[in-house]
Amino acid sequence: MDDSAHISLGLARYVRAVAEEVGVPPEGTEFEVSDTATAYLGLEGPGRDLMLLWTEQRGWSIAVETDPTEKPLVIAHLGLPLVPPPDAVARFVDDVLAGKPGSPEPEFGVTHDRRRLANRLAEYL
Repeated sequence: MDDSAHISLGLARYVRAVAEEVGVPPEGTEFEVSDTATAYLGLEGPGRDLMLLWTEQRGWSIAVETDPTEKPLVIAHLGLPLVPPPDAVARFVDDVLAGKPGSPEPEFGVTHDRRRLANRLAEYL
């Protein structure tokens, strides 16, 4: 299996594990592996539509859903590591929904090292 296939399968299973911890049903999740790897989980928030986003450049963040033609408004970042355990992501979501601030926007840089990303997601294969 090549790195792209490992990333796709690993990310699919990682997103499923995070969704289970956060309480998001499978139909509320999406992921894509193209020139970058990304994931989306729809969240139930108090009074506004929120989303939990993951990118290989920024890791996990929570954003307010906006008009589909506009970029989402990020309100909190989880920070390092890039692929944290699902329970750490769930704690982050709980903390943000409780009003606690997230970390500053992380600077992972662009990860074009697909082998490294595949290795980070390997435990979910």
